[in-house]
Amino acid sequence: MRPDQLPLLTAVSAPALHPDGSWAVVATSRPDFDADGYVGQLWRVPLDGSGPRRLTRGQHDSRPRFSPDGSLIGFLRDDASGRPQVHLIPSGGGEAVCVTNQPLGVSDFAFAPHGGTLAFIARVPADGRYGTLDGVDAAHEDPRHVTTLAFQANGLGWSRDRRNQLFVTDVPDVFGEPPVRPVGRAAQDLSADALRDHGVPMARQLTSADTDHHAPCFTADGSAVLVVAGRTGEPENLIDDLLRVPVDGGESTRLTTGSLSVGSAVLAGDAIWFTAADLGESGLEYVAAQPGVFRLGANGPERLTSEEVLVTGELAPDGDGVLAITDHRGASQLLRVSTAGVEVLIDGGVLLTGVAASAGRVVTSYRDATSFGEVGVLESGQPLTGENAPTVTVRAVTDFGAALREAVEIRPSVELIATAPDGYPVHGWVVTPAGEGPHPVLLMIHGGPFAQYTSAFFDEAQVYAEAGYAVVMCNPRGSAGYGPQHGRAIQGAFGSLDAADVLAFLTHAMAMVPGLDSARVGIMGGSYGGYLTAWIIAHHHRWAGAIVERGYLDPASFVGSSDIGWYFPQQYNGSKEQLDAQSPMLLTDRVTTPTFVIHSEQDLRCPLSQGLRYYAQLKQAGVDAELLVFPGENHELSRSGTPWHRRQRFEAILDWWARHLPV
Repeated sequence: MRPDQLPLLTAVSAPALHPDGSWAVVATSRPDFDADGYVGQLWRVPLDGSGPRRLTRGQHDSRPRFSPDGSLIGFLRDDASGRPQVHLIPSGGGEAVCVTNQPLGVSDFAFAPHGGTLAFIARVPADGRYGTLDGVDAAHEDPRHVTTLAFQANGLGWSRDRRNQLFVTDVPDVFGEPPVRPVGRAAQDLSADALRDHGVPMARQLTSADTDHHAPCFTADGSAVLVVAGRTGEPENLIDDLLRVPVDGGESTRLTTGSLSVGSAVLAGDAIWFTAADLGESGLEYVAAQPGVFRLGANGPERLTSEEVLVTGELAPDGDGVLAITDHRGASQLLRVSTAGVEVLIDGGVLLTGVAASAGRVVTSYRDATSFGEVGVLESGQPLTGENAPTVTVRAVTDFGAALREAVEIRPSVELIATAPDGYPVHGWVVTPAGEGPHPVLLMIHGGPFAQYTSAFFDEAQVYAEAGYAVVMCNPRGSAGYGPQHGRAIQGAFGSLDAADVLAFLTHAMAMVPGLDSARVGIMGGSYGGYLTAWIIAHHHRWAGAIVERGYLDPASFVGSSDIGWYFPQQYNGSKEQLDAQSPMLLTDRVTTPTFVIHSEQDLRCPLSQGLRYYAQLKQAGVDAELLVFPGENHELSRSGTPWHRRQRFEAILDWWARHLPV
């Protein structure tokens, strides 16, 4: 894959399944150089395999939901100012009707069981901010008075003056006569707000607490909305509780307490099910916390999955239980969880990204080695992996990856398990370019650290393999998907077991995979991967070059500058003395490897100052160093940055390696 082929990467949303179980709806999204943004529409996907067809023609339609009777499809579509608003179309197709007109857009929504009401989540701007006062732009707003530790978020900016709140609104008749916008005499007595909102159903705000709300879900009788919200007051923590908010505006009820932090909730059977993780007494013990499936019973929350299981994303109701997706050893499991126990439906083979069930059918969105996103139906059949694996497989009903496969020679990955110096197993993959070699090698390190590489199609590895590099990547201790002990193994000791693991895996890959040139090796990583890259090049000097991208480079100065700086260094690295002992910034005088520092101007996760200081100190130490800074981008540049910047990033990386590690 080449950098100019980014538009071939079509991602697929979690599916919405029609109540009769015969067809699903998904939203697609792909980078587009003409728009310098992401474009995609809703697709109708019959489960009989007859092929999908486009339902909408918006530039970026997302998050499809069926109404309970299946007659309507709700989704988010950007308005003229680029703010997502809820729209509705008849499920048989038709023109979309806009249902909301929120000044900062809508992020999520849900239908009531009777179908006549919508709940949605929208940010509410404080008076005088974000365009609410004519003639006052961002540079001339009043100063911000901060009294808390959490006050900004990467990709958003200041957060406390635009909280996510819960609203409800009536569902309009999409088959009725469209409203006519008043003009002339009919409009002379109407305010600008009244004209703006004409034809849009009136919304009622149900929450106003100084915290963010998300993941709305109606109760079975439609009288209240279940919503997840952070706690207010001191001391600050990371716990989100499940609330019951009456639709009539009554007092909210807190359904969870203690140290559980809730992700999202659904109704299944006669019970409330939700995902949650235990964050300890402080509410900050999030390192390798394993979200699991809980059921809210008469005696409170009951965990139904083990502490070893890492549940990701939203649950899907399935009869009297739920379906849950887990991260597991670089792939996914699909579990069916009920009071009778946990059944593993899928174990490995694909990376599941969403699931839905209805009328006895189960559909999933997924990625595999040859596609960035597809929709499949679960069917009984041959096991996906191993003799003891479940006899359930995924039958594809889309082929959105066809254009990618036609244009790109997708390079396969080789799965390996290495042994660290202390005997610990290290799992990972090697992607090799075409030809016998010997190939120069790139050791690539993921971020997180509680994240994981997978066997699914990965644009980074494919771009570098196309350019002639063998890509080595693994999930060292600290990664997700291998249990809580694996994830917590590096607490207070960044650069120890994790560094040993990646170096052991590199050595093993050199010995096991033909065509790798052990004399020509580069190292690169982003975020925590940037940290470990910077740490390793201060201690080992075998590298032809290094790329340190959006790096976590100085834990001490992370405090107060990063959106997560008020808890991340303390939880992962420890005391002030430990922060300094684990700081690559304090080791720049030991670096001899040519180093390319890449950062983004609006990165609030690993702030730009981390990259600027690291680059400057390398230059002062006489290191061959270069700096590349992307305007307008945040920490997510490589995954969801603007398409032209993503392309330019790839081209700059390939240029660096062409000069320091030529093929």
